[in-house]
Amino acid sequence: MYQLDIILKRGNNLAIRDRTGTSDPYVKFKLAGKEVFRSKTIHKNLNPVWEERLSLLVDTLKEPLYVKVFDYDFGLQDDFMGSSYLHLESLEHLRALDVTLDLKDPQYPDHDLGTLDLEVTLTPKEGDLKESLWRSFNSLKDVGVVQVKVIRAEGLMAADVTGKSDPFCVVQLSNDRLQTHTVYKNLNPDWNKVFVFNVKDIHSVLEVTVYDEDRDRSADFLGKVAIPLLNIQNGERKSYALKSKELTGPTKGVIFLEIDVIFNAVKAGLRTLNPLEQKYIEDEPRVSKQLLQQNFNRVRRCVMFLINAGCYINSCFEWESTQRSVCAFVLFVVVVWNFELYMIPLALLLPLAWNYVLIASGRDNRQDVQAMEDLLEDEDEDYDKDDKVDVVLAQTLSKT
Repeated sequence: MYQLDIILKRGNNLAIRDRTGTSDPYVKFKLAGKEVFRSKTIHKNLNPVWEERLSLLVDTLKEPLYVKVFDYDFGLQDDFMGSSYLHLESLEHLRALDVTLDLKDPQYPDHDLGTLDLEVTLTPKEGDLKESLWRSFNSLKDVGVVQVKVIRAEGLMAADVTGKSDPFCVVQLSNDRLQTHTVYKNLNPDWNKVFVFNVKDIHSVLEVTVYDEDRDRSADFLGKVAIPLLNIQNGERKSYALKSKELTGPTKGVIFLEIDVIFNAVKAGLRTLNPLEQKYIEDEPRVSKQLLQQNFNRVRRCVMFLINAGCYINSCFEWESTQRSVCAFVLFVVVVWNFELYMIPLALLLPLAWNYVLIASGRDNRQDVQAMEDLLEDEDEDYDKDDKVDVVLAQTLSKT
């Protein structure tokens, strides 16, 4: 037994069937001679967008899925616009696949009648998963498998100034981490992605995190759920309220998941005696005030050097010192007379050389060292304050 999930996305360059130069297309799906789904009608459009979903239980993969497109005519027989079929045996299991079907007319096979874009996911039911489970036991470190279907989310937080978000979902089990695609400008995204992880410890916790994609900077956090594998009910499609990063309180939105866990109880019990697997995927570090101040001091020294050099050159033009202006004039003539292109990068090295002289002499480092010590003290105080705030927040939430 298999579950076939299909998303009918769109049609491209469909055939014209109306006198107005357009069509009113809809799609029918047939399996084993029976109609299993009919889409809505998109009026007066040759590039319709449906974004409709259907789920089927399939006993055998030998029967192909037939897809037919018709033009709706009110009160008349609907016009045929093309057909195609999908061989289920060729589909990869447990993975969402983007499929493009070429529409043809059996009477005129050389005519191009457009294409349909689908997303297809073929999922074995529990009996077939058990077969995959036993095959996975070839690895002695694995105690089972977990299949996670990320369906959709609703009511997410608006992270953009437009009042929308560009959400994607990250599914993580110990050190295994997989990610869905991004749904742009949407607070109720549909992902319909299926992921499979090998389970090394049945006491592990499955973490599902929703982020907002930002092209110019790191992704914004929208919400997170943590689900112990032992608390999962197989085959149950369930909604989970999103929580904060520390899982101490709720945030906006819910996510819909369907999870199946199959494991060998004997191997899982033996694995319990071993220590937990060390987690190598760490959270993003906080911004270091020390590094920020250090970079600021470097930029400041370069800028001050350029300002001082500009003031010195300007004083030569204003003849504040006759001797200095005459020397500058002679130097200018010599440089112009002997100028070569390679001298430009050499001149740019002067600020770096000046910084090196200051650091080597220790004249500029003393103030920076004192500033760094003060900043480190301030940073420790800030971290202590953050920890106290987290403790107070946790206590408040536990009381409520």
